[in-house]
Amino acid sequence: MAKKAVASLQTGSKRLTKVIKMVKSPKTGAYSFAEAIVDPANVNDFLSKK
Repeated sequence: MAKKAVASLQTGSKRLTKVIKMVKSPKTGAYSFAEAIVDPANVNDFLSKK
């Protein structure tokens, strides 16, 4: 199950969102975290990628 943590950030006139996703390594099975700062419209695209 993916961990979904979303925090909204504002910089000047742009509104950005920090997204943290938990990713499982195919080789070892260990989990790591992938972080990105994206536009709020692209949050679901980032979370649906493998």
